[in-house]
Amino acid sequence: MLVLGDAHADDPDNRRALFAAYRAADADVALQLGDLLHYDLPIPTYFIAGNNEDFDTIDALRHGRVESSGVTNARLIVGEAVEVEGLRIAGLSGNYAPTQYERPRPNLHGERRRHFVRDDVEAVKQLEEVDVLLTHEAPHGLPVSEDYEVGCEYIDELLEAVEPRLCLVGHHHQHAEMAYDDTRVVSLAPVQERYYRLDPETLALDSYSTPPS
Repeated sequence: MLVLGDAHADDPDNRRALFAAYRAADADVALQLGDLLHYDLPIPTYFIAGNNEDFDTIDALRHGRVESSGVTNARLIVGEAVEVEGLRIAGLSGNYAPTQYERPRPNLHGERRRHFVRDDVEAVKQLEEVDVLLTHEAPHGLPVSEDYEVGCEYIDELLEAVEPRLCLVGHHHQHAEMAYDDTRVVSLAPVQERYYRLDPETLALDSYSTPPS
């Protein structure tokens, strides 16, 4: 199974790197961690939205309008666990904004649609037997280098409630690993640098350099 970090594939060079990763992995299905920004994909790709997306397209996918123009094989995970190669995969789209968290999602407009709200978090908390959790925000303790304190309390709560075997994190464009209780947490490098392959049986995650496009 192919696993991809942030893509930012609205940029032509990044889009070429994205497709180079698909070609190199030669997989049947993929997971992606947000900031995708290109939704016409060669294989079924289960993804969460990041804080940089075409939010009209994301809204269409949230509401089941999968035949939207320019969308092929992009499958947004929304408040559910989907089965992919025998694994139960769940995800939380977006990033945290304290001024938006308590608002109903329909009240988020424009760029504010990038954020998750309490209802999103509570929906994921109810899921059972999750093997892999995809998030764009990170839990506390993730050893990435930023000019601010990394970690969101609501991601901590999700890990404690759902207890996934593996949590994959986007957003930070750095590879880093930690343990949160019994969950292995891995922050992914961006697609321009690396792609990953996940073994569905062992959850081993191997990293490869993205070939020149």
